[in-house]
Amino acid sequence: MILITGGAGYIGSHTNAYFAGKGKDTVVLDNLVYGHRESVLSGEFVQGDIADSALLDRIFTEHKIDAVIHFAAFAYVGESVKDPAKYYRNNVANTVNLLDAMLRHGVKQFIFSSTCATYGVPDHMPITEDMEQKPINPYGASKLMIERIVRDYAAAYGLRYCIFRYFNAAGADPDCRIGEHHEPETHIIPIILDAAMGRRDHLDIYGTDYPTKDGTCIRDYIHVTDLADAHYRACEHLQSGGDSLFLNLGTGFGVSIRELVTVAEKVTGRSIPVREAERRAGDPPELIGCGKKAEALLGWKPVHSATETILRDAWAWHQKLFGGSR
Repeated sequence: MILITGGAGYIGSHTNAYFAGKGKDTVVLDNLVYGHRESVLSGEFVQGDIADSALLDRIFTEHKIDAVIHFAAFAYVGESVKDPAKYYRNNVANTVNLLDAMLRHGVKQFIFSSTCATYGVPDHMPITEDMEQKPINPYGASKLMIERIVRDYAAAYGLRYCIFRYFNAAGADPDCRIGEHHEPETHIIPIILDAAMGRRDHLDIYGTDYPTKDGTCIRDYIHVTDLADAHYRACEHLQSGGDSLFLNLGTGFGVSIRELVTVAEKVTGRSIPVREAERRAGDPPELIGCGKKAEALLGWKPVHSATETILRDAWAWHQKLFGGSR
């Protein structure tokens, strides 16, 4: 049985659904601060927090947990700058609490949701796992701290792990059962679709003078189903005795903001109003991840991550969530 922390959130809920499709039993732990109970389509749901040691002990005592997949974290970069204590307490201290509970109950397999934000502003593209990690905000710093803690626990206590550094998660369940729904929404694709639907007046493009092909930021968008598949493969790898891994999950392909808008207009059949705005501080011109190591070691490929596929699935979910036309 697999414990999925933060399993009512965006990536966690898709991973839980994917595991169910593979016949795996799960326990989902989520405090529902940002997650949605209705997104937990399978497994046993427990509402609670990884800060609660007694609750963790009860879960590990009542269930034979073989591995933990850890998504429970705060992930708003701007908020982390304004309130770093919140991020270090929740993301770092509470993860140590979770790891300690695992050790108390002899659970030694751990899959961790890290981020490309640990790299900061890289010198060149695509980003590979051997590049220096220099986070530029407390969110990225908190994830890097956890990476180091996990490695230290592995060396000292026999923990085996897979650390995934994600690029831009996007899209929705291809069967339109669940999808992306944040409050507040900060991710570019739902914001673009909001503008297409008329839920907001326009899309702000922050910076049109970057040294990129069309002047707008370039990012590596990866379908959430492909992310879920990577976690399944990592779990199988660890359960078969495989070595600990740290891997990028990226497509190796970058898409600009203007390109996203163009494809979104094609998928939705609607004009998307755009307003050009000043650059935001801390936005790198380009972030693209190399996923070749994940392919070599896990046999993983991002098969759902074509831009049109991502937007088609996201649009179907967006219509289901918010209703039809403007």
